[in-house]
Amino acid sequence: MHNMTSTPDQSAPSQSAPSNANALLLQAIALRQCITATYNRMVCTLAPHILYTKHDDVFVDAITLERDGQPPKEIKLGTFKLAGLKDIEVIDRPFVPDAIFNPGDIKYDRVTLFVVDRT
Repeated sequence: MHNMTSTPDQSAPSQSAPSNANALLLQAIALRQCITATYNRMVCTLAPHILYTKHDDVFVDAITLERDGQPPKEIKLGTFKLAGLKDIEVIDRPFVPDAIFNPGDIKYDRVTLFVVDRT
């Protein structure tokens, strides 16, 4: 029997609310902090570098630091559709923007919402 003594806060946004995802990613990119999220049913730790739009959808390009607790075989920049990222949390794990990331790439031209500061 579960007896809840406190009433749940109805105004608190769900962790997986897409409207909240933008704000969380903007915060993570601005502070150069990693995020954890579930993507394709796997828990990932990501270093988000840029938020941008493509075909009216929002995407984040990020370096995967861990997938289900394991580091990737190689460091690479992955593209994640924001709608596919669930349970996003900004974690206390800073990252240094990777040289693999090219903010001048043509795919970001005139669609960038927010980009990591590399200085």
